[in-house]
Amino acid sequence: MADILSETVEQEDLKKFEKIYHEQLSKNDVTIKAQFDYAWCLVRSKYPADIQKGIMLLEDLYTTNEPGQRDYIFYLAVGNARLKDYSKALGYARSFLTIEPGNQQVISLERTIKKKMEEEGLMGMAIVGGAVLAIGAIVGFGVALAKAK
Repeated sequence: MADILSETVEQEDLKKFEKIYHEQLSKNDVTIKAQFDYAWCLVRSKYPADIQKGIMLLEDLYTTNEPGQRDYIFYLAVGNARLKDYSKALGYARSFLTIEPGNQQVISLERTIKKKMEEEGLMGMAIVGGAVLAIGAIVGFGVALAKAK
C-alpha cells in the first residue's frame, strides 16, 4: 500500500483529464466522471497544491454524489496521507472500514498510515531531542565562556 502513497500520476494523464474537466467547467456542465477522474489524478500528483485541489474536488463529490462515496472516501484518505495529514487520512480509512470492514486495500492503507505516523512521530521526537541537545550545548558553551572571563 505504500506504493499508492508514493506513485505519481503521469503528466499526460493529468493534462488529459484536466483539459476534459476545464472544458466541461467552462460550459457549466461538469460530469461526475470528469470531476472524479481529474481529482483522482490530482491526488496522485507530486505537487501538494494539486493534491489539495484534488481533495477539494473529492470532498465536493462526496457531499453531492452518494453512489460513489466509497471511492471518494478511499482517495480522500490517500490524498490526506500524501499531504501527511495522517489523522484526517486515518479518519477516512476508518470511515470506509465501517462501511466495508473486510476491504483488504483499505486495511493495508490504514496500516501504512499508522506506520507513517509512528515513523514521523519518532522522527519528530528525535528532532526535538536534537534541538534540546543543541540548546544545551550552546548554554553550556556560554557558561564556560563566562567562567573563562
